[in-house]
Amino acid sequence: MEELEASRNTITRDFEYLRDSLGAPIEYCREENGHHYAPEAPVFELPGFWMNPAELYALLACEYLLENVQPGLITNRLAPLRTRIRDLLGESGHDAETISERIRIQPIQTRSAEHQIFDPVAEATLAGKCLTFHYLSRSTSTDKLRTVHPQRLVHYRSNWYLLAICNEANSLRLFSLDRMSAPSVSADPSKKALKDDLDAFAGSGFGIFGGAATQTAHLKFTEHAARWVAEEVWHEEQKSEWLDGRYHLHVPYSDERELVMEVLRYGPDVEVVAPESLRCEVAERVRRMAEIY
Repeated sequence: MEELEASRNTITRDFEYLRDSLGAPIEYCREENGHHYAPEAPVFELPGFWMNPAELYALLACEYLLENVQPGLITNRLAPLRTRIRDLLGESGHDAETISERIRIQPIQTRSAEHQIFDPVAEATLAGKCLTFHYLSRSTSTDKLRTVHPQRLVHYRSNWYLLAICNEANSLRLFSLDRMSAPSVSADPSKKALKDDLDAFAGSGFGIFGGAATQTAHLKFTEHAARWVAEEVWHEEQKSEWLDGRYHLHVPYSDERELVMEVLRYGPDVEVVAPESLRCEVAERVRRMAEIY
């Protein structure tokens, strides 16, 4: 007890806690007037961060997936943990390199979001702080200084976007991280939009442009294209049906830009039935394409 620098009562309470609360196989021996570990008891492990090989593989896979979504996102932060996991797998006779060899992510049409941009944007979003940055608009080619109240980081089709309340517009706006420069996190707390407003902006219409759906596209696919389209979810509120051997898909949308590109991807295997404005826009694109070829 002198070596432990604890009283008999303290040690007794510790033994009782190990036995009664943690389930440790500790027994009291009257002959020896003391406690000992039950020799016939099964192997006991203290509660903590214990994982079997399958769980370790799953954790490494998550790390690999996140690193491919945004290179550098967690490399430095999780490096010690990743090294320890690989050591544990090696000790159990498993190969950690299996993850990188057998899982592949192939991003397409990715626009770079450097960590000098991503890190402060993520910090402001998670910490609930205002964010200032220069933004070069693709549509107008103008560079403006923006002050925003970050609400959500959105990863869509291999690219990052920030959904935020813009001071200038005084409403929700979507900013592409690859068009930002010189972001700076403010000490000022950001305003919070209602969850329903965020969901309505980001999810009620088709595609990243979102916004509250104002129209519904009626698309008619050939039987060949339907082999793929019928298994896809274009929108959580879409409706579909088979009529006369064709697959009819009804998709709510507010901004037609991305929907037009998606329709053109299927070429002659899809027809825009309605609305007329969407049908005319697709027809005009096809006419201009025909002039090129």
